[in-house]
Amino acid sequence: MQLLDKISKIWSQDMAIDLGTANTLVVLKGQGVVLNEPSVVAVVDNKGKKSVLAVGDEAKTMLGRTPGNISAIRPLKNGVIADFIVTEEMIKHFIKKVHKRSTFANPRILICVPTGSTPVERKAIQDSALAAGARRVQLIEEPIAAAIGAGLPISEATGSMVVDIGGGTTEIAVMSLGGVVYSKSLRIAGDAMDHALQNYMRKEYNLMIGDSTAEKIKKEIGTAVPSNNNTYPVKGRDLRSGTPKEVNITEEDSAEALDNILIDIVNGIKDALENTPPELSADLVDMGLTLTGGGALLKNIDKRFSRETGLPVHIADDPLACVAMGTGKALDQEEIFSTVLSEY
Repeated sequence: MQLLDKISKIWSQDMAIDLGTANTLVVLKGQGVVLNEPSVVAVVDNKGKKSVLAVGDEAKTMLGRTPGNISAIRPLKNGVIADFIVTEEMIKHFIKKVHKRSTFANPRILICVPTGSTPVERKAIQDSALAAGARRVQLIEEPIAAAIGAGLPISEATGSMVVDIGGGTTEIAVMSLGGVVYSKSLRIAGDAMDHALQNYMRKEYNLMIGDSTAEKIKKEIGTAVPSNNNTYPVKGRDLRSGTPKEVNITEEDSAEALDNILIDIVNGIKDALENTPPELSADLVDMGLTLTGGGALLKNIDKRFSRETGLPVHIADDPLACVAMGTGKALDQEEIFSTVLSEY
């Protein structure tokens, strides 16, 4: 067994995976982020027999554009597995891609999970990775990985607060001495923002738009606090006539559409602050909170959160890769971070 283990270590490098609802990032030990692709799988149904057609970037271009027998699936919902078999295929594809299609690749993998995920959901993620060819699978909670990636002093006796706004979940955590003092996982994040924009366009402009268009609006003109009168052209289908139509929307529109989502996240942050011990609360007055995840890129989100919580708000250097980088660092320095790694 030991010999087999040594051989597999030669053939495969240890991997850290940020298995996100929207994107999956892979970090190889000592190499940084080597893969960043959408968590999307295109599946072909051939007379009841399903097979994988494409994974990642290639599959994402098919979302909303597939013929009847092909479906583009996002196998993770709210940060947890919704489709076990498809997730397994996706992880298998990413392992092969990173290890240049080596048949012998069976690496040790560290995967991050939402704090609100149940033991059953965590075991499903671990089983998926093992079935995909991993030698050993360990898990780390997302906010801890985000804090490590953002360079917060989580091992020290001071309070650190991180808000990780991903695709499916927003993870809010207060940490001290290498552990989580308080955490909350909200199942509203980037995807919920996209849906809010779709609903707004339907209600205000009688325009039906797809997921990809909503995501483009969020990136191009989405804002937490409107600061200019820029307009952005949006194409979709007119709900009354059924014909294609284009309308121009403003930052005011996007801020109004996203308002309820941001209120929910702010309330989650306030709950965390109310449940934080007084000594750590005192640290947060100086340290503030750090934003990570794709949602941290929403324009003026730091200004709005700072205004509503009274704390300084910092955006991590590379918010999109922050969780992956932190997971990679925990993999590299296992002896330092062993207390925050778990197995099921």
